[in-house]
Parts: sequence; structure tokens; C-alpha cells
Amino acid sequence: MVILETKHLTHTYSVGTPFARDAINDVSISVHQGEILGIIGHTGSGKSTLIQHLNGLFRPTLGQVLLKGKDIWADPKAIRNIRFQVGMVFQYPEYQLFEETVSKDISFGPRNMGLPEDEIEERIHTAARFAGLKEELLDKSPFDLSGGEKRRAAIAGVIAMDPEVLILDEPAAGLDPKGRDDLLEQIGLYHEERKNTVLMVSHSMEDTARISDRVLVMNQGRAAMLAPTAEVFGRGAELQQMGLQVPQVTRVFMELRRMGYPIRDDIYTLEQAQAEFLRVLKGGAAK
Repeated sequence: MVILETKHLTHTYSVGTPFARDAINDVSISVHQGEILGIIGHTGSGKSTLIQHLNGLFRPTLGQVLLKGKDIWADPKAIRNIRFQVGMVFQYPEYQLFEETVSKDISFGPRNMGLPEDEIEERIHTAARFAGLKEELLDKSPFDLSGGEKRRAAIAGVIAMDPEVLILDEPAAGLDPKGRDDLLEQIGLYHEERKNTVLMVSHSMEDTARISDRVLVMNQGRAAMLAPTAEVFGRGAELQQMGLQVPQVTRVFMELRRMGYPIRDDIYTLEQAQAEFLRVLKGGAAK
């Protein structure tokens, strides 16, 4: 089932001036309910402009954004409600923390939704758990937290609104390797339990390959590919022509296949690599 889609979506900056340019051009995509969709593309490919249309932060120059089949701009006065259903976590969201305590920061969205206090309290603790934020941190000032904890607190603030679609813009940017791995694992656990839809923009091909069911590739303002993860990374040569680096393990297998080894070249995780090596060795092809 399609939960979110764009139809011929175009966004032009500086309309009516000599500096007018299309940041995205005629983008038509469908997002399936319950999937994790990775979004990749080089800098300036249109990723950020695209996702800011999906919850009404930007209004299309042309085309439509549909949530469960309805144009989100059909009633401009109701666009605020769309943002409760499609939650957005911006890159470096910890810079948007502002309340006295972590708990108050997480409660900001649910309180604006007009929820009763008992439900707000429940959502604070549920969101903190989903984000991997320890209970003892809830009464602290967000400015006393570590960088990774601030990131989790900011993500919890969006999760607390219980959006049907959660959009994450570079959620692991700036984190150390362990922090990145922990956060991605937490996102995976959240998605597994909540069964909602997650869109994740990332410059890391490894992160995208690790967590995504499908991948959208943006290139020069257009949707160049939208397919299952294995299929996208199986087209590594095309990705490289767009200026994208495929996962390191994919590059290794592409080179081995170029050298004549009878192996798959759509490998994108270490687990797949191990299984493929075992298959080749058992078949005697290593000789």
C-alpha cells in the first residue's frame, strides 16, 4: 500500500527572476507503508528539497504531494496537521533543543497536538525508549547531554508525536562510529516495533545499505532510481557515474567480477559477502 507519493513534483527557486532554477524537476515517486526507504544522491541532487515537500515545509511550484491519496495542500490551513503525521528530523537536530529539561523538550510536539497530560507523559517515556535515551536523563537540561544523547533527545521529540511517516535527514552525521552504529540499530528497532514508515537521507552508502528496504537515488533534481536495495547497489557502475561511492564491500565484489570470478556484484553487506564467498568456495570456483 502506498502511504506517500509525489506526482510530477517540481520546485523552482527564485521564480520570475534571472536566477530561477529547478531544485527538483518532475519527480514522481511512491513510498510504501511500513518500509524503510533510503534516499541518496550527491550534494545538490535535490534530496533535501524533496523531503521538505513531504510534510509541507515547502509548497510545490508544480505537481502534488499525496498522503494516503490526498493532496496535502488541498486545505492549506490544515498543513500543520500534516506535520504531525509526517515527522521530520533535520540534520544536527540537537541544535534545535531549547527547553529546560529533556522531558519538556520531548513533550513539546505532543503538547502542541493538544493531547491530555497523561498521554503526553506516556509518549515521553515511549519516545525516549524508542530513541535509546536513558530514563535518568529526562530531568536533565538538554545542554548537559553528550552529543549522541542530544541527538537521541531531538529524535525522541519527533517520535513522541507518533508520526505515521518519520523522515530522518542524515541522522548519524557527525557521530563517532559506535554512536552511528548504536543510533542506526535503535532506528531499526523502532521501525520493527512501531511498523511505521521511515525515510532516511544519508551520504553513507554503508548506512543506507544496512537499514533500507528500498533506495531512492536522486541525481540532478530527478529520481534516477527507485528500487529494492540489492537492485540499486547492483548497478554500482551507474551510481559511480553519478558521483556516488557504493559501499566498500560492493566495490570489492565489482572488481572481483571484473577479474572474471563467477560471483554476484550486488553484494552490499558483510553478511552477504560472507555467504557469497562460502557459496563460491563450496562450488570450487575459487580454483
